[in-house]
Amino acid sequence: MPKKLKDIKEAQNENQVIKMVRDSAHQIWLAGLGAFAKAQEKGNETFEALVKEGEAVEARTKKVTEDNIEEAKNKTTGTWDKLEQVFEDRVSRTLNQLGVPTRNDIQELASRVEELSKSVKELTKFNESTAASTEKPSST
Repeated sequence: MPKKLKDIKEAQNENQVIKMVRDSAHQIWLAGLGAFAKAQEKGNETFEALVKEGEAVEARTKKVTEDNIEEAKNKTTGTWDKLEQVFEDRVSRTLNQLGVPTRNDIQELASRVEELSKSVKELTKFNESTAASTEKPSST
């Protein structure tokens, strides 16, 4: 406080004392307003700094989370593929034990049937040509 109690005692006039008290109260009021403004200013700066720091942390954690999700997805896909292969192998063995032919068995059988069909056609043509030549009467 710029005014001291000594100054108040020396004041002759009641109006001077009131004016001094009023000035002192006003200075205290102004100091409070200044402190409030400073706190508000620092508060905004602090708030903005916290927001920036939060954004940085969010970006780092987002990256880590995305990496973890991608890794989990890859592991899951690999595991799913292995599980699918195990299932297919078991089904194939079971069908084989029951005597159900495989795709390869059916393809081999189809190829064999095709070969036999060609052989039958050739034999049929041969038999027809042989029968035709034996049926021709000789005119002598």
